[in-house]
Amino acid sequence: MSILKELQKKLPSDADITEMKFEASEIVMYTKNKDFFQNGESTIRSIVRELKKRVELRPDLSITKDPEKTKEFIEKTISEDAGIHAIYFEPELGKVIIEAQKPGLVIGKGGETYRKIKNETCWLPKIERAPGIKSPIVRAVRNLLHTEIDYRKKFLNRIGQKINSDVSKEDDWVRVSFLGAARQVGRSCILVQTKNSNVMLDCGVVPGTGDYPFLDVPEFDIGNLDAVVLSHSHIDHGALIPYLYEKGFTGPLYLTPPTRDTIVLLCLDYIDICQRNGKTPPYSKKAVEKMVKHSIALGYGEVSDITPDMRLTLQPAGHLLGSSLVHLHVGEGVHNLLYTGDFKFGPTRLCDPAWTDFKRVETLIMESTYGGSDNILPQRRDVEANMMEMINKTMERGGKILIPSFAVGRGQEVMSILEGNNFQHPVYMEGMIWDATAIHTAYPEYLSRSMQRNIFRYGKNPFLSDMFKRVAPKERDSIIDSSEPAVILATSGMLIGGPAIEYLKGLAPDKKNALMFVGWQHPATLGSRIQKGWKTLPMAGEGGRTKTLNIDMEIGTVHGMTGHSGRNQLTNYVRRLRSRPERVMMIHGEAKKCQELARDVHKMFRMETLAPRPTDAIRLK
Repeated sequence: MSILKELQKKLPSDADITEMKFEASEIVMYTKNKDFFQNGESTIRSIVRELKKRVELRPDLSITKDPEKTKEFIEKTISEDAGIHAIYFEPELGKVIIEAQKPGLVIGKGGETYRKIKNETCWLPKIERAPGIKSPIVRAVRNLLHTEIDYRKKFLNRIGQKINSDVSKEDDWVRVSFLGAARQVGRSCILVQTKNSNVMLDCGVVPGTGDYPFLDVPEFDIGNLDAVVLSHSHIDHGALIPYLYEKGFTGPLYLTPPTRDTIVLLCLDYIDICQRNGKTPPYSKKAVEKMVKHSIALGYGEVSDITPDMRLTLQPAGHLLGSSLVHLHVGEGVHNLLYTGDFKFGPTRLCDPAWTDFKRVETLIMESTYGGSDNILPQRRDVEANMMEMINKTMERGGKILIPSFAVGRGQEVMSILEGNNFQHPVYMEGMIWDATAIHTAYPEYLSRSMQRNIFRYGKNPFLSDMFKRVAPKERDSIIDSSEPAVILATSGMLIGGPAIEYLKGLAPDKKNALMFVGWQHPATLGSRIQKGWKTLPMAGEGGRTKTLNIDMEIGTVHGMTGHSGRNQLTNYVRRLRSRPERVMMIHGEAKKCQELARDVHKMFRMETLAPRPTDAIRLK
């Protein structure tokens, strides 16, 4: 609490602060001095520079304008072109929430409109982007965070007090335990421990089998877990996080805002998939709500203390919307750890290449999905050309092409390629792809610079093109039976469930049609079996009876259509990092690929490399 006393001393004598407290890594203050609230920005900035803590000044409710009059003023002040969807208040935080299609028009040139609202009403504006496509998930997440303000205020204060507690700085050490994804793709889960902290990076399942991380190792105790950090929302990285809350965890989950929304979508779907397959889900929907209640969303480049001796920064990973490289600064310069999660060190339509400008990295933990010596990916333009060639040939012969796709990331990449190539046939979308795309329209600032330019400057959002048609299950048969050529984008990407299976049953017997894989197929999945050349498949029919499905449609795979880094991109990433690591650990790949990449990176850069085994615990410092 000494830092609050220090802050108090630096404030003007007439600041009239009614409350000062921690909110996670921030300090928030409430003032009854209207002039200080309106004009105290320079004072707050100088305090932030001195204390190296984020400080937010909020109004005491005694100085705020009546909510109805405030709402009238906002509606009168902001241009209709901003597309305001909602205005509501969080009096507990002294904030007015303005949700609009064009937040830039709410902020105004140089922040002029924002300041006008703040100074006239003495409410602190918080501006959110309304999705271009209506999104029940975005709405539900924002509503939950709004209705749980009282709980979150107490929760964030508790976390802040813990972060700012005094801890021993003697005998500093750092170690990591690999509870998943060691010499394996799936169940990513790493426990980072110091004398004072226990932080988990990701907690996913194995696609296809659903195997959990090794949470029964002696070093893991959920009662001592301080925080979880989620790199991105795919199920092999995040599907088991609600399970931690189901088992009593009440600490924070750090992630980007789009990752928060997409992990909710995928976890709810994971529950449904378990139930459809006759399995008991590992957690309830209430646990997903608990996860959201305890989430702390960070933007790229935002430095945040997460424990008394760990500082977190998330940077773009280039893998999918909101995906992050996780950088942990431990102690007062004791050690710096960079965990890549899944990353792409190359441009795609959706994302720019992964970030490299880290000032210090002693240990790099890097994915190795395509780390084998023969995993050289083709040029991106060739990948897109191959994809369009197969699609166009199918259209020319009057067929339909089914593209099983991961809901988050791959589906939107395919959409952007089709739109960018001026595709002239309908693209039918069923399953979670539409819901995931709606979330993409809420966070365009997390997309590539070129896509941001098209959206913000030219008003061209590829996801809003008329070619994309949302399909209800009742329309499925008419699409299959239609003579019209079309593309069908449907989940799941590995054919382990979802509407893609139903389209496969209807389209497979016709040679005019095609099935195109645009993502990695886990060996345990139906997609992998078809990719390997199986022509007859046992399928569940009506009444639970097994029927044989004959595959006569064309089967194709677009190699290189991936959000992962290929072999050359992986080694180039190590080369291009601003800070040269002392050691690199290879995970998230088949055993042979992890070992090959570790061997070759050692030869190339003469640094320590490892390919940890499952449950290995390794001291870094």
